[in-house]
Amino acid sequence: MIPSERSASRGEESYFFDEDGLLVGALFTFPKGLNLDPYPALRRTLSQLKPVLEFYLSVSQLETKANMESSSILETGTEKSTTQYLVTGSRDHPILLLASFTVDPYARLFSPYRREFLDRLRNPAEGKGGQKMESQGSEDKEPFLSLQQFARGQVAHLGYCGDKNYDVAIDAYQKSIASGFTNKVWLAEAHHKLGLAWAGKGQYDKAKAEMLRSLAIRPNTPEVLNNLGTVHVKLGERAEALALFEKAVTLRPNYAVARYNLAEAYEQENPRRAVSEYETYLVLVKGIPDEEARAAHARERIKALKR
Repeated sequence: MIPSERSASRGEESYFFDEDGLLVGALFTFPKGLNLDPYPALRRTLSQLKPVLEFYLSVSQLETKANMESSSILETGTEKSTTQYLVTGSRDHPILLLASFTVDPYARLFSPYRREFLDRLRNPAEGKGGQKMESQGSEDKEPFLSLQQFARGQVAHLGYCGDKNYDVAIDAYQKSIASGFTNKVWLAEAHHKLGLAWAGKGQYDKAKAEMLRSLAIRPNTPEVLNNLGTVHVKLGERAEALALFEKAVTLRPNYAVARYNLAEAYEQENPRRAVSEYETYLVLVKGIPDEEARAAHARERIKALKR
């Protein structure tokens, strides 16, 4: 943390690193408010953003104005990052209370519903100013350490900041599960993602075990059923894989990737059904650039199976 009297931004600056030394977020807080009149470029950026959340603050310590209550979260970002601004005041003369930048998986830890986030404005480090934060909706009480490790796993697993690192992802997902989630959806997804990380390392028996744990907590989740099916394929368990792909598309008929996997699984025993599933898949992904390579392969397989 850099206190406001030593920071170039004139706010309290905090920089967040994970345990691997990776910078995952930055937070700038202005408990007394930062008048944006001298910053035309930032004002112009904010004027072009639509609020993703609007709520109320009891503000009495701002240097420029007092007793303004309406405030909003404005959000923008790139493919892998999220930038948020907490502003109050009028649209023509916004007052900045907080700005944050995060790698996407960590964005929830900077949520206005997190106590850690709100306390930066309630209790500034210098003990001056500060806002009375009124409760808005449900406070996010999911354990901070569990979410933190889950985010670390996502960053490593998906290669947000470089190459994928399945070893770090496995370590992080295991720590997130050990820390405990209060919501079974989060716990089930942590087991699911741990299974995917094991699959990335070629450890398919371990991947299968984790995905089964996920389904035991939260049955009938199409993504988990589909991914468990691909693990069964790797283990040579085709009948089990076929049943899982069938269940995934029954639960979600427009699940394109599961349709594709189902088509592949049917090629040997029922070529006609495989063609039908490939054709359904192609309809579902029409115009989606990210699916073009798989779609090209599907078209080739349709031609081969019709011969």
